Amino acid sequence: MTAGVEKTNLLGMPKAKLEAFFETLGEKRFRAQQVLQWIHQRGVDDFDQMTNMSKVLREKLKDVAEVRGPEVVYDETSKDGTRKWVMRMDNGNSVETVLIPDGERGTLCVSSQIGCSLDCTFCSTGKRGFNRNLTAAEIIGQVWVARKAFMPFDPNADRPITNVVMMGMGEPLLNFDNVVDAMNLMMEDLAYGISKRRVTLSTSGVVPALDRLGEVTDVSLAISLHAPNDELRNQLVPLNKKYPISELLAATRRYLSRLPDKRKATIEYTVIEGVNDQPEHARELVTVLKGLPCKINLIPFNPFPESDFRRPSMNATRRFQAVLNEAGFVTTVRTTRGDDIDAACGQLVGRVEDRTRRSQRYIAVQQVNP
Repeated sequence: MTAGVEKTNLLGMPKAKLEAFFETLGEKRFRAQQVLQWIHQRGVDDFDQMTNMSKVLREKLKDVAEVRGPEVVYDETSKDGTRKWVMRMDNGNSVETVLIPDGERGTLCVSSQIGCSLDCTFCSTGKRGFNRNLTAAEIIGQVWVARKAFMPFDPNADRPITNVVMMGMGEPLLNFDNVVDAMNLMMEDLAYGISKRRVTLSTSGVVPALDRLGEVTDVSLAISLHAPNDELRNQLVPLNKKYPISELLAATRRYLSRLPDKRKATIEYTVIEGVNDQPEHARELVTVLKGLPCKINLIPFNPFPESDFRRPSMNATRRFQAVLNEAGFVTTVRTTRGDDIDAACGQLVGRVEDRTRRSQRYIAVQQVNP
């Protein structure tokens, strides 16, 4: 290999792309199956250990390819069992990934961007600005690192990660191709073999990309709604000015109609004291969601330094929930997990070299209005 030529990272390649890669090397397509299992089911990143391939092929792979995951710079477990990793990506920026254990289930919250290009007012990630999209290798690399933390890799043992939610840093649909490749690896039987019902993409409502998503996958869907009307949602989720609630919910219906099973969307609603937590908001939400196959997840706001919003009382949240339940919606209140290590919903920040200068503007405002 010529010095200075970048090696191909095989970590983020789904089966079809890995087969095409081996064909360019003059190798049989079935080599992709072998390598997928070595990487994702056994956690191997050293070609010399891939002993069901010839030494000649292993030497060829070492010359042109690599298996390289993110660098772990922080690994901490909360008092409630929630585990957070901070992973450094190429160019020195970092993202945060969280594993939430719940009995026999382990849900991994995965990031899709370094920072976030959206500026939702209740989310700490958005206040850090945006740097770039993650590659497919950097997205699936979060799953790979988390799985390696529970060595030894044993495909026959109980899986520590049973569910993956694309709900970490970033808007997944603004990094469409890389997110789809990573989700395909999550569901690939030769890799992680997670059910399509247990891989969930959460979006704030990039409507054209949501329609496109329905053409290429059938993962589960979560809608980051947070308000029952456009006036309020425009303030909380600025993207709503481009894709209002009616368009977003119409696209959600179209996506669900494509699924081969009767799945429901999850409606995520961050409850903020004095902003969107009143019974009239709940009644309005009932009207907006009428006829949509969905369940509702209420998320009490998790405070962070850059925000003046406050966490609602549990009584207010329960009153809100009661209105929805009485209307026939299955509604749960998300238990806050990992807030002692800043791993709760809306608290993920990482280290972002902000290309938008948004973080500088928030700091300046805070200095003027302490």
